[in-house]
Amino acid sequence: MVLVAWGLTLLGFGLAMDTPRGILSGLYRIIVEPDFLITDYISVGGLGAAFVNAGLLMLISTGMLRFLDIKITGASISGVWLMSGFGLFGKNILNVWFIILGVWLFSCFQKEKFSKYVYIALFGTSLAPIVTQIIFGLNMPKTFSIPLGMFTGIAVGFILPPLSTHMMRIHQGFNLYNIGFTAGIVGTILVSIFKSNGLQMDTRIIWSTAHQMPLAILLGILFASMVGMGYVYNGMSFRGLQKLYKYSGRAVTDFLVLEGFPLTLINMGVNGIFATVYVILVGGALNGPVIGGIFTIVGFSAFGKHLSNIFPIFIGVALGGLTKMWAVNEPGMLLAALFGTTLAPIAGQFGWGYGVIAGFLHSLVVQNVGYLHAGLNLYNNGFSGGIVAATLIPIIEAFQKEE
Repeated sequence: MVLVAWGLTLLGFGLAMDTPRGILSGLYRIIVEPDFLITDYISVGGLGAAFVNAGLLMLISTGMLRFLDIKITGASISGVWLMSGFGLFGKNILNVWFIILGVWLFSCFQKEKFSKYVYIALFGTSLAPIVTQIIFGLNMPKTFSIPLGMFTGIAVGFILPPLSTHMMRIHQGFNLYNIGFTAGIVGTILVSIFKSNGLQMDTRIIWSTAHQMPLAILLGILFASMVGMGYVYNGMSFRGLQKLYKYSGRAVTDFLVLEGFPLTLINMGVNGIFATVYVILVGGALNGPVIGGIFTIVGFSAFGKHLSNIFPIFIGVALGGLTKMWAVNEPGMLLAALFGTTLAPIAGQFGWGYGVIAGFLHSLVVQNVGYLHAGLNLYNNGFSGGIVAATLIPIIEAFQKEE
């Protein structure tokens, strides 16, 4: 019920921000516009269409979980919020279905229930821009590009489940965006195939800055209501929050299962407020990609992230911005701070010092790995986080063994 209410809130906000004709026109532009990183749907289709798209994706994801009779856990909440957040820059009501269909076909091939793989299907839509790029972004006849795009999306979805299981072993659960790491590898291979056949893809940044006040009000109301609802359901107190902060957050840490819904709600709201305030304080813009990052933090606040383990990552990325050519309020660095919290378990497991180092290294790596997959993997920070975690964890463990 709460997931549905959140989806309806985003949908209602979108409907209030534009006329029906404007929203339909905006949704069409969102669907046909190539949406590799960074493509802000608010700029492409307008504020109303972007949030209608995000709200519909949240409701569709929730409906899928309900249809499959899946018990709502922290993984459910993180998956639904991730779908919604990226519904503001990269995922739309058309391009996600082919990845999901591919994962479903894999479950049929394995003769297992789709419910076992549904989270991989939801998270795996990080590669949805590949479908849009092939269908609408390449100079090909539509009679060829449409079936090719559909087939590619289905094929990607089909190979994601076995790959993601293997990739988890590489970073040992210290990168919360495991599918992002997996999708980065797959995207790199696909882009290499495209480029080898003469298909070049240019990088770009579509970044809106025109709607700061209504977006700030929406986020403030949304996250304050989470804290308030959690406070009420927790017996009019914040009791137990300190215990939640003691978890490392390493995958799999499901706060909904471990500590219950009230404390999880409080944690989600607190982290959402913290992330929003950070963006405002450093002079960043509230737009589709940035709110997507904030929503991702909120979703994973049910599945591994809390204020104690994400704060060091923010410090590390901010230090990276002070010592390099990128300012902390530039698009890449803002997204590195928000999505870089994929490495929060490093701070939770090994302490704040290592968390700051992880955030700092992430701010370096993430600026350069997007070239490999040409922005077709929406979870670029998950790809970078996997590389940083796979490199840093053995070093940390070696030093701890020495001590």
